[in-house]
Amino acid sequence: MMIARLACAWASVAAFQLFGGTLLAQLGAPLPSLLIFAWLLGVIVWSAFGVVHEAEEIAHRLGEPYGTLILTLSIVIIEVALISAVMLGAKGAPTLGRDTMFAVLMIVLNGVVGIGLLIGGLRHFSQSYNLKGASAYLAVIIPLTLIPLVLPNFTTSTADGTLTTFQSIAFSLFTLLLYGAFLILQTGRHSVFFKEPAGESTMPYGAAYARARTQPDPELASAPPPDAEPDEEPSHPPSEGSTARHVVLLLANILPIVILAKSLAVVLDFGIAKLGAPVALGGILIAMVVFTPECIAALKAITANQLQRAINLCLGAAASTLGLTVPAVLVIGLITGQEVVLGLSGTNMVILSMTLLLSTLTFTGTRTTMLEGAVHLSVFFVFLVLVFSP
Repeated sequence: MMIARLACAWASVAAFQLFGGTLLAQLGAPLPSLLIFAWLLGVIVWSAFGVVHEAEEIAHRLGEPYGTLILTLSIVIIEVALISAVMLGAKGAPTLGRDTMFAVLMIVLNGVVGIGLLIGGLRHFSQSYNLKGASAYLAVIIPLTLIPLVLPNFTTSTADGTLTTFQSIAFSLFTLLLYGAFLILQTGRHSVFFKEPAGESTMPYGAAYARARTQPDPELASAPPPDAEPDEEPSHPPSEGSTARHVVLLLANILPIVILAKSLAVVLDFGIAKLGAPVALGGILIAMVVFTPECIAALKAITANQLQRAINLCLGAAASTLGLTVPAVLVIGLITGQEVVLGLSGTNMVILSMTLLLSTLTFTGTRTTMLEGAVHLSVFFVFLVLVFSP
């Protein structure tokens, strides 16, 4: 599978490098346009799954939080490459970066979190996680979200959600420094915040509750015994091969996506214009293409009662997206002279504020239930409705 995936990806790269002009010239015809889009989309998504696989292999060797950090950074690099390709190719996508970041936040913080907590609640009744880690993520996500996506609507130097050159440089530096400080703490003195909590996390709450009911001792009834076996099978052991080998394979899966991003950008821009679809759909499609494999990995972790890993993936994806995409978009705008609109519409600011408030409430306890999942999922459905009917 790995060899077939790499062969298909790099063969596609060669085809578009040699015959890209001829292939993209066929976009005027419906059937060739659909086939080219399906080809590029399929190769990029398949390669993205390869990125997730290799990142998980590295994760098994390095442990948390390094494993999920490598995965989220790899996925965000792909996202930045796709956004950059569209901006540099279309020369008329001022809101693409904003739309993509907002879509990522909605998909991850509402869609994936909602579905995940529903699945986790059905399967495990309620799940525990490390409260300090989730709080640290939210403490970084809130300013990284509100400053670039909301504040530009209220500055007086410019209008329509844009920034001045000085503001763009200052916000880019602020974003990079804050995210960099967070990474240093996450991988250094506070790394324990992002690991599975000790003790009761090894047993699903439903099983612990059932055991407690059969224990006559009140102390035993309040917590599972220390020698309790987990209900879930441990995650698969690392496959053969060195860490360096998997790093090389990780890069070999990322590079085709980055190279093919320009061709996919041309197809997306043409298709949205031809169909008269909402402009925000481009950002949503990029977010879905890039983050689908990581979202699947998060849902698998929740199913296996590894809620902390899922939180590291979801909240880490949100933090990484904002920490890296905002500077990239602003720098591209400064270099090319393109207008970059970051400020969200009034409706989307309401949804964003509601999402951040709900996320804060969801991750202020030590356990989650299905109720929080249902609430997040309802907000995600509202977001989808407003995309097509603002």
